[in-house]
Amino acid sequence: MNISSIVVQTRPEHLEQVVQDLQNCDVCDYHLHDEKGRVIVTIEGEGVKEELEKLRVIEEIDNVMAADMQMAYSEDELNSNMEVMNNNDAVPEILAREDVDPTTIVYNGDLKKKQNLGEFADQLDKGQ
Repeated sequence: MNISSIVVQTRPEHLEQVVQDLQNCDVCDYHLHDEKGRVIVTIEGEGVKEELEKLRVIEEIDNVMAADMQMAYSEDELNSNMEVMNNNDAVPEILAREDVDPTTIVYNGDLKKKQNLGEFADQLDKGQ
């Protein structure tokens, strides 16, 4: 199970309606907001793909200017990653090899440049 917190941003004049829409959308749990238009919600999902689908629903609510994940927790992923970390070298094998051209190493940390987040989420959920 994954749990993520999301900061939703709207204009102050739309705040009450956006809060009401978030409370009624059935994809998140509302927690609090401030007078500047910042709203804190959490979402849950069986995997990254489900969380991204819920984030998209929130982003589509009228007058939502931004909805950004701030913190994420995945019990299964944490346990799996801890096992990998405990059973492997600290430096990935490819980084220790001198015969590898560093320009061919694929960096997957920048979600803004992902063309297909759904496909990327599937890879994460499968542990690839």
